[in-house]
Amino acid sequence: MTAGRSLFDKIWQRHAILTRPDGAVLLHVGRHLVHDGSRAAFRQLAERGLTLHSPSRTFATADHYVPTAPTAEVAPHRQEMIAALAAHAATHGIACFAPGDPRQGIVHVVGPEQGITLPGLVMVCGDSHTASHGALGALAFGIGASEVAHVLATQTLWQSRRPGSMRITVEGRLGNGVAPKDVVLAIIARIGAAGGTGRVIEYAGSTFRAMSIEGRLTVCNMSIEAGARAGMVAPDDTTFAYLAGRPFAPQGAAWERAVAYWRTLPSDADAAFDADVTLDAAAIVPMATWGTSPESALPVDGRIPDPDREPDADRRQAMRRALDYMDLRPGTPVDAIPIDRVFIGSCTNARIEDIRAAARVVAGRRVRVPAWVVPGSGLVKRQAEAEGLDRVLTAAGLEWRDPGCSMCVGMNGDVVPPGAHCASTSNRNFVGRQGPGARTHLMSPAMAAAAALTGHITDVRTMLAGGA
Repeated sequence: MTAGRSLFDKIWQRHAILTRPDGAVLLHVGRHLVHDGSRAAFRQLAERGLTLHSPSRTFATADHYVPTAPTAEVAPHRQEMIAALAAHAATHGIACFAPGDPRQGIVHVVGPEQGITLPGLVMVCGDSHTASHGALGALAFGIGASEVAHVLATQTLWQSRRPGSMRITVEGRLGNGVAPKDVVLAIIARIGAAGGTGRVIEYAGSTFRAMSIEGRLTVCNMSIEAGARAGMVAPDDTTFAYLAGRPFAPQGAAWERAVAYWRTLPSDADAAFDADVTLDAAAIVPMATWGTSPESALPVDGRIPDPDREPDADRRQAMRRALDYMDLRPGTPVDAIPIDRVFIGSCTNARIEDIRAAARVVAGRRVRVPAWVVPGSGLVKRQAEAEGLDRVLTAAGLEWRDPGCSMCVGMNGDVVPPGAHCASTSNRNFVGRQGPGARTHLMSPAMAAAAALTGHITDVRTMLAGGA
């Protein structure tokens, strides 16, 4: 009897062109995303006299190096990278969302928003958080600069081996004030920053089925922070409703054929996984990180752990280094950690639902610390302004900026001052991630907004009267 296949199995097998004796696999790439950090790959093509293999399958947007404030100073070499992207796009005939285009924004926001991201595809981009696109049932992962050039030239990609598989099931209804960001932080705290290494994670269960696509994008985005190669959610009616009518999604009869195929993609009931993990949604509460790894996530009502109680010597030393860098002490309540800056944005949490969540918390209140809100795309910015969210945010004292990666990658002066603690909705809290000496605490948009109001990590549930 033939064993059942997982979502990952189905996509991998459909896109595998050949397998070498050593196990390496050549995959066909359905759609390829490039950004303003991809200049070296285009230069490799020019140096070798190669043309772009499939312009219609390649899409470009400026995000990493674009300024998010009108007065921001952009280094000349960064300006050249932004200009080079538009020039390469024009040369090779690919769709490009450059500064000034209302569709411009963070690549992992733009892809789903434009219907570039589709179920059943293999998608790649020269950015580790390409895993985001798995929220729509694609197999999506980041690649290096030389691999970007290879995909541009051939529309294929070599993989040294087939990844393993992991299923993470969360069942039940999330509580008031608990967001998808809290779910993925709870998962990483459970399995560790290396818990998904060498594997593709499928997120299953009623909790994910109840999530919007925007929530699923947040979860899949941070699969990389669990060490995974990719993260995926099986496509369903929520996926199809989200994609219907988007510019680069199939139209008409092609749409009907696509949906019929997409309905075959979810994992078979008897599909096998290399590892299975289950969490109870009711046990998840608002989360925040205290250290320098995403796995240092704790419930907002928890306390910073004591390294002396950690039996593993390597982990004990890592905890001590993190506490020294973050200038924190064991036993400190999470909700007593001071916050000096707030950043709401990044490919993890810069979509319209994230901005609505932040605005709901700050409406009618005033922030105590500098706080930025950076939308994920020009279209998100327009929608937020049409809904009046920008006015709610600015009335509360938050700064409303233009779309881009901004403080997540610390570009164009968008940095956290040395020694300052930042409540951030981004995906990484490594040493210096948001600027030299910056101390980053990861959390949801609602939690970040609450911290902006109080000046310390705060349980947002205390501010949400009548429901999240």
